[in-house]
Amino acid sequence: MGRWQPNARGRLEQAALELYRERGFEQTTAAQIAERAGLSERTFFRHYADKREVLFGGAQSLETAFADTLAAIPETAAPIDAMAATLESVAELFADRHEFARQRQAVIMANTELRERELIKLASITAALAATFRSRGLSAPAATLTAEAGSAVFRVGFERWVDQPGDRPLADFLRETLADLKAVTAGE
Repeated sequence: MGRWQPNARGRLEQAALELYRERGFEQTTAAQIAERAGLSERTFFRHYADKREVLFGGAQSLETAFADTLAAIPETAAPIDAMAATLESVAELFADRHEFARQRQAVIMANTELRERELIKLASITAALAATFRSRGLSAPAATLTAEAGSAVFRVGFERWVDQPGDRPLADFLRETLADLKAVTAGE
């Protein structure tokens, strides 16, 4: 290995995505990812517990962002409006990440184990949102329902966003998806 170069985590992410696309997730090893990134396997394991974590390493920070953002919204906001504001704010975390998100989603959709992991991640975000809604005084059923609706809007909006060329921000797709949900519930 050569001298230290910055952004090891980003280089590992990029190398992993390239290899997952070229060889498939199952056929790619952590050693191959590290080699492609110009790093040692030891460096890989300093950043990620396993090769799946390259795709899911930001899950905890995303969950925290959802919960913290929702907690910061004034309690006078209606639950669905608080959820909308949370989605809008969290969408900013994905600015300039469209291509990575698109490639990541393609790898996940091609592997059952990774799709399951993605659903677990989303369920964890939903649980954190529901807990935050309960702490804001919402009843347990209403908190769960609002969190589930918000998670569904995020998932559907995100999928729509990664299927597009990337010239529009994620927030646009989340707003449109929430509007679709409101139209469905209003019987339009």
